Amino acid sequence: MGPPRDKQVALSTFSYVFSELVQYNMTKIRSSAELEANLEKLGKDLGKRVLDALFHRDRLTKRELTEVGILQFISTTAWKALWGKAADSLERSTDREDEYMIVDSAPLVNQFVSVPANLGALDCAALMAGVVAGILDGAYFAAKCTAHPREEGGTVFLIRIGHDEAEEQKEPELVEMRPVLPLADRALA
Repeated sequence: MGPPRDKQVALSTFSYVFSELVQYNMTKIRSSAELEANLEKLGKDLGKRVLDALFHRDRLTKRELTEVGILQFISTTAWKALWGKAADSLERSTDREDEYMIVDSAPLVNQFVSVPANLGALDCAALMAGVVAGILDGAYFAAKCTAHPREEGGTVFLIRIGHDEAEEQKEPELVEMRPVLPLADRALA
């Protein structure tokens, strides 16, 4: 028999480890945007591992093939396994068909963080956004996820499906154009 499924890490242990992770990354950055990017990158690596662990633990044999299916899996099963509760809601954008939002009124990673004055706009929920992006990447969905704090509290995780980071970072290619000679002229050249 394996370990029980309801094993949880103590909240104090999580808060200590996460605090140390943030403090360690603060020594390597110059702005809150850099720290959020580092947390997002760490979260993406974590998300891929979480997806594998959940599939192995729950003995899931089918991979989600639809955007809504994988996002429901993330906002319920994965969210509960990671943060102890399901996300508050999963919504589809009314403006764009490829945008979805996961709403969490009290993200666990923001509860125990006191932001220094020089990093005033820091949102540690970037780690959670990275986890979502990592799970989507591990499930073969090209997507970008960003965390946005809400005025009434909590965080909205904006997910753009079909958004490839490699395309975003790629510079446009310059192609040299040459006139094409007719076949008869090529033989003479």
